[in-house]
Amino acid sequence: MSACALVLSLVPSFAKADEPSPAAQVQTRVEQGLVKPLADYERSTSRFSRARVPPRERRVRVTQVAASRDASGRAFMAFAVDVRFGTEWRENDLVGCAYTTSGDLFVKRGDAYRPAAFLLGKNVEPVAGVCQSAPTASA
Repeated sequence: MSACALVLSLVPSFAKADEPSPAAQVQTRVEQGLVKPLADYERSTSRFSRARVPPRERRVRVTQVAASRDASGRAFMAFAVDVRFGTEWRENDLVGCAYTTSGDLFVKRGDAYRPAAFLLGKNVEPVAGVCQSAPTASA
């Protein structure tokens, strides 16, 4: 019986090998839910607009190793979007957070976080308490 348990413990778990890391999930969510729609939105605006010229390229970086929790207990991870107009990359053009369970995306403007739809022309108000780690209880 113990030989069977030993053999099973040596067999790798394929279920966990197929699951992407939380950081990879957040990166994919930001690329699909923010970067791609933002590029599409910028392409659809008039070339005579006074808005800045769209960057040549964007890249997403997840800036946290592990998820944090806000005051309501929801897990989130911070991200940054870097842009390239010519040959130089400009880091942190956009910063924000993605909630790991719901997939909600928020971007920072000034001192407040707004839903990412704000960048796509939607009129949305800042949301209090998002993307802010809850204070940890001291022992």
